[in-house]
Amino acid sequence: MAYVNEIGFEEITERGIRVASEFPREIIYAGFSLGVVAAQKLAQTREGARGALLFYSCVPTSMFGSPWPAELPVQIHGMDADPYFVDGGDIEAARELVATADHAELFLYPGNQHFFADSSLPSYDANATTLLLQRVLEFLQHLDN
Repeated sequence: MAYVNEIGFEEITERGIRVASEFPREIIYAGFSLGVVAAQKLAQTREGARGALLFYSCVPTSMFGSPWPAELPVQIHGMDADPYFVDGGDIEAARELVATADHAELFLYPGNQHFFADSSLPSYDANATTLLLQRVLEFLQHLDN
């Protein structure tokens, strides 16, 4: 976060958007924590997106000046007591997105960790990660059909 504060939140997001511009439009966007902002913005505003996977974070769709495309599938994953996800307003943004989209799911896992699916960190939760991976694979398989 020190680096983010040094170069700016907007710059981090714009870097993610610039990188994505090198890829075809018909992709599934995924973001983790701060990376969710770029992934969500691209999925929401870049024509041709096939879906979105948002991990540990979600921002209000109004942040990008247009509603979430109702037909665009999305999964949002977070822990039910993660202070960043719950106290930071992300859970409300996630619930709002799910309420407005035709194919949206919010998955809450028991616990208070932010990066719970990163096995290199002390916050890793093997049980939650197993379930998260199962749900993501089902989401991807459904998009393939």
